[in-house]
Amino acid sequence: MTPAPSAAMRAKRRLGQHFLTDPRLLGRIADAVGAGRGDTVLEIGPGPGALTAALLERAGRVVAIEKDRELVPALRARHPEATIVEGDALEIDWRAAAGPRFLVAGNIPYNITTPLIDKALEPPRPQRIVFLVQKEVAERVAAPPGTPAYGALSVGVRTVARAERLFTVPAGAFTPRPKVDSAVLRLTPLDQPLVMPADQESLRRLVVGLFGFRRKQLGRGIRELTGWEPARAVASLERAGIAPDARPETVPPEGFVRLLRALVDGGWAAR
Repeated sequence: MTPAPSAAMRAKRRLGQHFLTDPRLLGRIADAVGAGRGDTVLEIGPGPGALTAALLERAGRVVAIEKDRELVPALRARHPEATIVEGDALEIDWRAAAGPRFLVAGNIPYNITTPLIDKALEPPRPQRIVFLVQKEVAERVAAPPGTPAYGALSVGVRTVARAERLFTVPAGAFTPRPKVDSAVLRLTPLDQPLVMPADQESLRRLVVGLFGFRRKQLGRGIRELTGWEPARAVASLERAGIAPDARPETVPPEGFVRLLRALVDGGWAAR
């Protein structure tokens, strides 16, 4: 008989905790990370340490960041071979914790998924990132242009990384059971990102702004975003190789990068 979990090991709603304990699913997630004995894996939010165990079977070193201080003593006792760092993963310097080369894994809280993805993709980037996230988020990140799920998040992530939605994890596999299914999302940073770090915030403003006019043609969206007259807006789209009557959801990530360059060359000051 499996012993009842201690109060410290029970999931806390305020921290968005939903624990996964199925060994088969945990093994598939750890396999997706692709770690070998020469690799360091940085785990975000290990909880009771079930995924930590699967990662330790494959990686040479595991560093796990846990915010819930009540879980930390049990984690250290269960996995003395892992380095357990107590703190907020959004505030801790991942490179200082894990070293210059590492992979990232984690069953992460739904309420901070986008900030954690953003942090994971800050340069210098990890070799690979595997997150268990809300199914809808995984679909949005990996959605191809021209589909309903494709949007600003898809573009922002895929200008710097390749995105793969690997498999679904049903809500019933978690304790406590969340209201929605989850999915495993794998991000592999590009050797040559489509956008330079200095231009990322400008690209974000452009993409979020244009998807705010999702139902409008891009010629109209550019006019509303920049305040330019129609001819100037159309000229910028033509320089980027994009039809003025196209809509944002049809433009691939590289198209938005070309459009940003055309707008900046045309005098747009993104701020």
